[in-house]
Order: sequence, then C-alpha cells, then structure tokens
Amino acid sequence: MGWSQNLFRVLWRALSKEVKEQVGTDRFGNKYYYIPEYKNWRGQTIREKRIVESANKREIDYEVGDIPTEWEAWIRKTRKTPPTMEEIMKNEKYKEEIKMKTKDFYEKEKLLREESNKEHLAPPVQTQIKGHASAPDFGKEESLVAPTSTGKTFQPGSWMPQDGKSHNQ
Repeated sequence: MGWSQNLFRVLWRALSKEVKEQVGTDRFGNKYYYIPEYKNWRGQTIREKRIVESANKREIDYEVGDIPTEWEAWIRKTRKTPPTMEEIMKNEKYKEEIKMKTKDFYEKEKLLREESNKEHLAPPVQTQIKGHASAPDFGKEESLVAPTSTGKTFQPGSWMPQDGKSHNQ
C-alpha cells in the first residue's frame, strides 16, 4: 500500500467514528480486529466488522493456511468469541496426533495386506482364451489354414437353401 492510501484510511477512520479494537494475534503475526456497530457522520448504522491485517502485506504472498482455522471461523462469524492461544495450541496438537495415527494406521494396513497376499492367494495364472465359447472350434488348436472366400465368384440370387426350396416364390 502506498502512503497516500494509508493517509486516506487514517482520515476516513477519524471522520467515520470507526473504532478498531485489536482482539488478538496468531503465530504467523497476523493481527485481528473488531469494529463494533456504529453510526457514521450521515447517521447510517454500520454493522460490526471483523478484519485481519496480514503479516504479509502483499496479497500475492497469501497462501491457504496462513490464517488458523479458529481465527478464520471468527472472521466469518461462525463463532462468537475470538479464539485463545491455548485453544489454538490444543487444536494444533490434536491435528498432529490425528496425522500420526493416520500414518500408523496406513502403514499397518499396508503390512497386513502384503502378508495376507503372500499367505492366502495363489499366484495368478496366465490364461489365454481365443475365440468365443459358442464357436465350434473353441478350445481347439488354431487351424493353420487360411480361410477361403468366394466373394469374387458370388452372384446375387444364386444361393439356394439346402432343402431345395426357394423363399422368393
């Protein structure tokens, strides 16, 4: 932010009767403020605000996780009171315990799966099935004779059913 924007912000707060009360900081250095409901110089009621001033002043430096979950819940007004440092530390410890338990679980599961595969399963059998089960030559050796075609000698209407009856008459 440039110095002109800071000057404008200071003047605006002085004229708008906006009182910014710091309610806490987090381990990243972010500062959290509460601005209670107030009436501005025109008599309009301005709702309460909850804001954060990031330790990283540039927006491009922000990444997900830079604001602890508890503070984000307070900013979004899903919780009424700001979190305490003890609460945040307790939740961080709990998250680490869950990560460790999950890691242990997956490692044990992987070992059990490998053991059960070795003990109970026979090695896979390589099978090659050619053709279709309803074909007359299914399961027999492939014939080495190439099929012959009468496509060059076929004449339309020349085929007759085997019993000698014609269906066209």
